[in-house]
Amino acid sequence: MNNNKNVKEARLQPRGTAPTWWLVFLRELAELWMGGKAPILLLIYSILLGIITYVMASNSELSLIPPQEMVYELLKTAIAVGLFICLVISSDSISGERERSTLEGLLLTPTSRRQIIVGKFLAAMSPWPLALAITVPYMKVLSQGNEVFGQAVPWGAIVGSLLAPGFTGLGMLVSFWSNTNKSSFFVSLGIYVVFLIPTQLPGHAQSGAMGQLLQQSNPVAAAYHFLSKMLVNNRTLDEFKSWLIAPALFSGLILGLLFWSASSLRLEGGKASKLRSSLGRLLGLSMVAGIMVILSTSPARAQQQGVEETASTMQQQPLAITIDMEYKNVRAGEHILYNTLVTNKTAEASAPLCVAMNIINLNAAGDIVDPEDWSPQRTQYIESLAAGQSAHLSWRVNAILDGDYLVYMVVIPEPAGPDATSQPIASPGIHLTVEKYTKLNPGGVLPFAIGGPVVLIVGIVILYRLRRKKIDTGGA
Repeated sequence: MNNNKNVKEARLQPRGTAPTWWLVFLRELAELWMGGKAPILLLIYSILLGIITYVMASNSELSLIPPQEMVYELLKTAIAVGLFICLVISSDSISGERERSTLEGLLLTPTSRRQIIVGKFLAAMSPWPLALAITVPYMKVLSQGNEVFGQAVPWGAIVGSLLAPGFTGLGMLVSFWSNTNKSSFFVSLGIYVVFLIPTQLPGHAQSGAMGQLLQQSNPVAAAYHFLSKMLVNNRTLDEFKSWLIAPALFSGLILGLLFWSASSLRLEGGKASKLRSSLGRLLGLSMVAGIMVILSTSPARAQQQGVEETASTMQQQPLAITIDMEYKNVRAGEHILYNTLVTNKTAEASAPLCVAMNIINLNAAGDIVDPEDWSPQRTQYIESLAAGQSAHLSWRVNAILDGDYLVYMVVIPEPAGPDATSQPIASPGIHLTVEKYTKLNPGGVLPFAIGGPVVLIVGIVILYRLRRKKIDTGGA
């Protein structure tokens, strides 16, 4: 009797000292990487990355985009693809076991369901660090020695690592309740598209109170906005750290739901009750309706009441604005730095002021200039100027495209009320002549565009050989 009891207890104890979640993690990791699923997905990603980088370097207009924006766009691609890979892999983690009839053996092991989920979760997240690592050399090339590279790598790792657990857990939750891979993939990718759509909306749809709320509550859109401000506009962490709340809360909520429901893991997928099914349909319809409303938003705002702009009603503000530069010749890809001086000439304090930068293409046949693409900070604000007081403001303009331009500033006093207006005051212009010049050499990018996929192909071949050798020798 005692011998039988000892045998039963020994059988229930996992062999060795390693915890069960670690054994599950190693098993899933070997199947994921030695089986070739993760390497193939990363290979496809590296090919896409090489094409994007080469196009940016070879296209004369794209290559003149400031390094900050090129690195930012590449980092967005890395995060989007990394999350997609984690979502695809995790959505197969449980429903795939059901389809392959291997989940039953896993559930019969003497361990808790939660440890199984933890091991699978960690393995499904493993492609994200490698996806970021593959992107680093390409960001280095496109940064062209700019300091943005030193900021993009750590911020990309932090922001991506906030999002990756959430989307990995999301895929596992869907797979948890799905009996087939088909339904798991369909639902997971549908939810992923819902998160991505708001990031592709035009600028006017993202403005306003509702637009800002939508962007800040969407973890992906909030992460992209944070990165753009930190990398492109050189803003401080204190100003935009609140945009990291949504990614952190999203991951925390998803992981809490995943590990809370882990104990109910069973051989068959969960069958939703009528109430849960109704709520799910209602939620889906609400998402679709919300997206349609957003996409149908037009840039036109509510019509404003006509204002008669006569000389008697336009009160000219006694302000002056000057620039310390009259003309400049630069090559495309370079930048200019200049200062403005705003002076209050009256004996009274001025109203709050807004100083805006504008760039005009002097060639009528040329492209219209978007100042936001040429400068990381298009507007600056002055609370007020005392009598006779002046304020110095510093500006930077990146020469994006070759041509003949005029840069000028406008100082705008704040109107006294909703029924009042004010007179903007323009400064002298800076005649900016930009000569054509390409800093990126497509030939220098080509080794990275080709070398990345080649290295991954060699790694995949080695993995397949090791796997074949292990099978031939009958190794466990």
